[in-house]
Amino acid sequence: MNPSATTGAAPQAVEAVLAALAFNGDGLVAAVAQQHDSGELLMLAWMDRAAVKETLETGRVCYWSRSRGAPWRKGESSGHVQRLVELRVDCDGDAVLLRVDQTGPACHTGERSCFFRAARGDALVKIAT
Repeated sequence: MNPSATTGAAPQAVEAVLAALAFNGDGLVAAVAQQHDSGELLMLAWMDRAAVKETLETGRVCYWSRSRGAPWRKGESSGHVQRLVELRVDCDGDAVLLRVDQTGPACHTGERSCFFRAARGDALVKIAT
């Protein structure tokens, strides 16, 4: 899938992706966001069927917020949006890889990536900014 923000994916492509996904008991699938050009891992979130469909149709990434119990359009309050470059489905259909173009930080803490800490020796150390 490589939909643009204005044209989106074709309806038959959207349906093919949705049919390939194995949503969990809560109706969710894990979604890993990766910067498309650098390979940088940005974040892990969850998507429901409607979020996957909206993302494919609009090209702007939408997640399902488990804490809010509502759709969460990345960047709707911060302006740090994710534009979809490609959506990949894993072998079991229980996770998607979203290759995105990230504007600004991806993490709610203000860090570029949510994966900015690593276990080093006996401590958890900040390794990226």
